[in-house]
Amino acid sequence: MNVSTKQQRLAELAKRRPQLSLTSLNHYLDLGWLGEAYQGLRKNSAPGQDGQTVRGYGEELESNLPSLLERAKTGRYFAPPVQRVHIPKESGGETRPIGKPTTEDKLLQRAVAMLLEPIYEQDFLDCSYAFRPGRSAHDALEALWRQSMATGVQWILDVDMAKFFDTLEKSQLRAFVQHRVRDGVITRLIDKWLKAGVLEDGALHYPEDGVPQGGSISPILSNVYLHYVLDLWFAEEVKPRLRGRAFMTRFADDVVMGFEYQEDADRVLRVLPKRLGKYGLKIHLEKTRLVAFGRPRASDAAKPGSFDFLGFTHYWGKSRRGKWVIKRKTSSKRFTRAIKRIGDWCRRNRHQLIAEQHRVLGQKLRGHCAYYGITGNGLWLQKFKVELQKRWQKWLNRRSRQAAMPWERFSRLLQRYRLPPAKVVHSIYVAKP
Repeated sequence: MNVSTKQQRLAELAKRRPQLSLTSLNHYLDLGWLGEAYQGLRKNSAPGQDGQTVRGYGEELESNLPSLLERAKTGRYFAPPVQRVHIPKESGGETRPIGKPTTEDKLLQRAVAMLLEPIYEQDFLDCSYAFRPGRSAHDALEALWRQSMATGVQWILDVDMAKFFDTLEKSQLRAFVQHRVRDGVITRLIDKWLKAGVLEDGALHYPEDGVPQGGSISPILSNVYLHYVLDLWFAEEVKPRLRGRAFMTRFADDVVMGFEYQEDADRVLRVLPKRLGKYGLKIHLEKTRLVAFGRPRASDAAKPGSFDFLGFTHYWGKSRRGKWVIKRKTSSKRFTRAIKRIGDWCRRNRHQLIAEQHRVLGQKLRGHCAYYGITGNGLWLQKFKVELQKRWQKWLNRRSRQAAMPWERFSRLLQRYRLPPAKVVHSIYVAKP
């Protein structure tokens, strides 16, 4: 029986028995399952603190997997410390901690995540989109757009959680997992990962709470946590008590709530910090905003506000037919960051062959459009292409004094090395299956 068939059986069992806590799962964890987990790893991912690469581990896969399986099932597996690095955030000078597990740990985490996924997919609500099969950031954006247009919301609550992965309570997470999974082998492995130390700047420490970002198991554990803390609470306790219609769209810890009436939004905003605080979570009071977002009317003196979600600024504007619609454009922070990265790349690689620079920049432009190329954002896609060309010309012009690249010469070069068009890839007008 292949892995997908086993996952389907797990999903059917979990769906048929929604209140059942599964106590026998580890027999699914065999050599074939681990082999499938290895194939799902990115072969160029960064190694952990032991320096073992994914490709290097795969060179002796036939001997590595039986040893790993035996240690995992007998309890002799040791979860190594996670090497932590910090990457800068978009603004404020803050950094985001990212964990780099070892390759073997990453593989085993992925194998366990493959067990948990079909079970919890039967429980997760439609409002959550991150780290779920068949769901993407564009699905979350479309759901937010359609609900905002259809339900007549007047107020948007843009929720910003503070250091979610670092502050969730491990004891609460263990309890949430055991609502559905009580297999001793699986829960013991999860507990070991929660207790694994963090290696940072040569020092090893053991945080009381939180899970390191970067591991294969942390995305589904975070979804489990927020499913019980936020999703079920909003669907079962909040919405029935509201006066008007409301919805929530969540992508990992990025949350947007829409309300028909301000009094409902105010009530949720007052109680939300208490709800999250009960489980060790906090919201950024300065970054969490209540935005007036009703459809504009001629009688309104004030214009509706705007908010950012998943890299897009949402705002009201006129369609080509003259109707008010919610539009999306690349947020200024994301646009500035993307252009800065293009400039940095052009500076570092200005001495490469023109053909190679053209190839890579074409890939970067297509990649940008693959995410930001949604209906209504065509102007900002064109602006990105123009800024990319400016950065390319700037650093080609600085390669040497003898081989300057003024704009006139660069324009002729673009005729030979044409960049791909900046076009919309995701259209709201395409019929969904």
